[in-house]
Amino acid sequence: MKFINFFIAILLCFSYSNGLAQAEITFESEVVDYGTIEKGDDGVRKFKFTNTGSSPLFITQVRSSCGCTIPKKPTDSIMPGAEEVIEVKYDTNRVGPIRKTITVSSNAVTPVVALQIKGTVEEPEEEE
Repeated sequence: MKFINFFIAILLCFSYSNGLAQAEITFESEVVDYGTIEKGDDGVRKFKFTNTGSSPLFITQVRSSCGCTIPKKPTDSIMPGAEEVIEVKYDTNRVGPIRKTITVSSNAVTPVVALQIKGTVEEPEEEE
């Protein structure tokens, strides 16, 4: 009987310590400002982040609020302390203001993070 109690105590301790190990995603910035750019300019920007948790981070999904913005997520797990990027490509052939949201889902303590891109795309100035 003592062996069973000891085994249960060890199992509970192990379960408790495993529950504390979690991934945590920390972005360098949750907003990327394109500023004012010209139509057709490079629309690729990067959101840099670090796994500041104590277990591997898995990015399960990255979605944009519109088809004009294409996000690209890391395919491998991100180990504790490692840095990685989420690349976002905006279609700069669309003239006007940029206000888009990129939603990142993961196994982190905060499982959903909303990133934003903003700026303005203008027609190129005509040379006279």
